[in-house]
Amino acid sequence: MATVASEAPETEIRRHELAGFLRSRRERITPEQVGLVRGRRRRTPGLRREEVAQLSAVGVTWYTWLEQARDIQVSPQVLDSLARALLLDRSERTHLFALAGAVDPAPGSDCTGVTPAFQEMLTRLEPFPACIQNSRYDILAYNRTYGRLLCDLDEVAPEDRNCMLLAYTNEQWRASVVDLPGMRRVMAAKFRAAMAEHLAEPAWKALLARLEAASPEFGELWARHEVVGPSNRTKIFRNARVGLLRLVHTDLWLGPSVGPRMVTYVPSDEQSRLGVERLLATVLAESGDEPAADRIPAGQPLVDSRAVSFAEA
Repeated sequence: MATVASEAPETEIRRHELAGFLRSRRERITPEQVGLVRGRRRRTPGLRREEVAQLSAVGVTWYTWLEQARDIQVSPQVLDSLARALLLDRSERTHLFALAGAVDPAPGSDCTGVTPAFQEMLTRLEPFPACIQNSRYDILAYNRTYGRLLCDLDEVAPEDRNCMLLAYTNEQWRASVVDLPGMRRVMAAKFRAAMAEHLAEPAWKALLARLEAASPEFGELWARHEVVGPSNRTKIFRNARVGLLRLVHTDLWLGPSVGPRMVTYVPSDEQSRLGVERLLATVLAESGDEPAADRIPAGQPLVDSRAVSFAEA
């Protein structure tokens, strides 16, 4: 009974904290920020409750109860809608889900964790292909060379920029991988190993269901229950613009090993170095962009692929 008594006040405190947080976020947003007309008789600071409900596609009464700290259940999907309607940044979104005691179904939403400094690092690495991925293999950011390495990523919808999805469903991506069967098997094993820490999370379960529905190949490999950890290795790609590229794949972790990482591809030979330089030149010519200043200079000695793998050092 003592345990029950101690739990009840904590739950009530959370509800009131959640109510106050939602109200404060609602009151700071102007109608113009979300495409609404202010009108002449607006007395409410920020948005009205019915406007938040409309933007979130939830009932007005239900949202009012939420701000009144009523004892109601809130699904992760509804919290996701509220976070988007209230224009929450990454910290605020995390706080919202923590107060509600729910798991974020789209932890990469809104703020991806890619700071301007990281984006600048990606640009400065050109012509070497590089991107930032999370543990679920969502591609959060990439430089121009990586954007054309396997497919035209700019043409892929943001919600589909996931290495697992692309490897099993995007024909252009698949055609660019020389050892496609080996790549598919390794990626399925890596995904299973990574998912072990996220089995109950909606975003992971949704991605798994999507992969199983879209690719019988993935389903067959997933049924094997093979697992493999992160590794650095030389990969061979058949780029549609410049031909074969032999690149050393390296993961540079930006935080805990279950978090985001910077993925870089360093040419392992002179032909590949010239190839990535031609690839960047082609991209710049097609887009009319300028090359980044102070990028890695042409002709710089290459990293020996035998020394790159941290696992073998």
